[in-house]
Amino acid sequence: MKNIKAIIFDAYGTLFDVNSAAEKCKDKIGDKWEGFANYWRTTQLEYTWLRSLMKRHKDFWQVTEDSLDKSMKAYKIDSSMRNELLDLYKILSPFEEVPKVLKLLKEKNFKLAILSNGTPALLNQLVKINNLDNLFDDLFSIEEVGIYKPDSKVYDMPINKYKIQKNEVAFLSANTWDVSGGGNYGYNSIWVNRNNNIFDNLDYKPQNEIENLKKLIDII
Repeated sequence: MKNIKAIIFDAYGTLFDVNSAAEKCKDKIGDKWEGFANYWRTTQLEYTWLRSLMKRHKDFWQVTEDSLDKSMKAYKIDSSMRNELLDLYKILSPFEEVPKVLKLLKEKNFKLAILSNGTPALLNQLVKINNLDNLFDDLFSIEEVGIYKPDSKVYDMPINKYKIQKNEVAFLSANTWDVSGGGNYGYNSIWVNRNNNIFDNLDYKPQNEIENLKKLIDII
C-alpha cells in the first residue's frame, strides 16, 4: 500500500447505505422492510449482471426501477409507495464515518474517486445532497463504457484517466464480487465488510478486510 496514488470507492453499499431508502419507510412497510430492502438490492445487482451478459444495457436508474417493481410484488407492498421509495433512493444516506474519513484522505493529497454502476446524474446528486462533492476528483460511471461491473472496461477508467499503474490504486467495496473484480483486474482491493459476511470464492482474496472506513486510515 506504500505506492498508492489513487483511492477509488464503490458507492452503493460502500459509501452510501442502500437500505436507507426502505428504512425511512419502515413505519409503512412494517417488520419486513429489511428483507424487502435486501431483496431489492439483490435483484438490482442480478439485473446488472444479466443485462451485461445479454448485451441488453439499461442504465442503473432503469434497472433500479425494474428491480423495485419486482420486489414490491414479491413483498406485497402497495404500489402507491413506488415513487416515495424511488425518491428516497436518490438521496441515500452515507455511512456515519464516511465524511470524516474522506476529509482526512483528501488532506493527504490522494486522488479520490467513486467508481460506480450509478448514472452520472445519480452520483452527482448523491454526493451533493450529502455535502461530499468537494472531496472527489472524479465520479466514474459505467455509463462511460456501457457495461456493468465487474467487466474490466469499468476498472480501466481510473487507470486511463490518471495514467497510473493498476497496483497504484486502492479500491474499496462492500460487495465481495466487486472486490474480486477489482482485485483480479490488478487493483489493491480492500473489502469493507460492514455486516460480518463471508467472502466469495472468485479467485481473489483481499489482503485487507475492514469493518468500516475508519480502518482505512491505518492501512494507507
